[in-house]
Amino acid sequence: MSGKRMALCRRLLGSLLLVALSASCGIDVGAQAKQKTPGNDWIELFNGTDLTGWTKIGAESWTVEDGLLHGRGLTKAYGYLETDKDYKDFQLSLRFKCVGDGNSGVFFHTGFKPNSVDTTQGMQFEIDCTMMHHTAGVYAEDGRGWVVWPAPENEGVVRKGEWNDYLVEVVGNRYRSRLNGVPMVDFTDPKPGAPDGKIALQLHAGGAGNMQFKDIWIRDLSKR
Repeated sequence: MSGKRMALCRRLLGSLLLVALSASCGIDVGAQAKQKTPGNDWIELFNGTDLTGWTKIGAESWTVEDGLLHGRGLTKAYGYLETDKDYKDFQLSLRFKCVGDGNSGVFFHTGFKPNSVDTTQGMQFEIDCTMMHHTAGVYAEDGRGWVVWPAPENEGVVRKGEWNDYLVEVVGNRYRSRLNGVPMVDFTDPKPGAPDGKIALQLHAGGAGNMQFKDIWIRDLSKR
């Protein structure tokens, strides 16, 4: 084989390997070459310094300590930290640690009664480091309760006292979650509620919540 043909084969083989690797990693080579457009990139929701962009709902404690967002239950009521902005379709990535007992969650399409912790709309992706408490499942605030749980074999994916990587996605009435790299739920809701609303971190009622969060990023997928 001539040197010119060998060089051509090497280039072709390299291109095929790149495409195969990109496909296996879920990367769109064409999309990588495109220029970023507003709404397609990840935006930091928590700056690691203060609560800019967030609003406290209720009397529970939300503080920033050593670059971490720390939520502590002080009363027997619910407490929330909600985004100032509404979101419709999105991907949200964060890391959480269950420091103590208690239950938390990532609420979406959420609304609250004035001066109250009572919700008027919304759903939540569960966070609870107690085994078999369905972390990464989806709970509806419209009276339906649980709409989907993770598979039983994935209930032990959550790690108490350690950092957990959490990725959730909402597109229309389809809700997906991934915990520590493991796909947890992929659910299409036959009875979706409000099409948009706030994102909120929760401290469950009971006063036992003690949660830390960091690296909170969002990718707005809404076509507005």
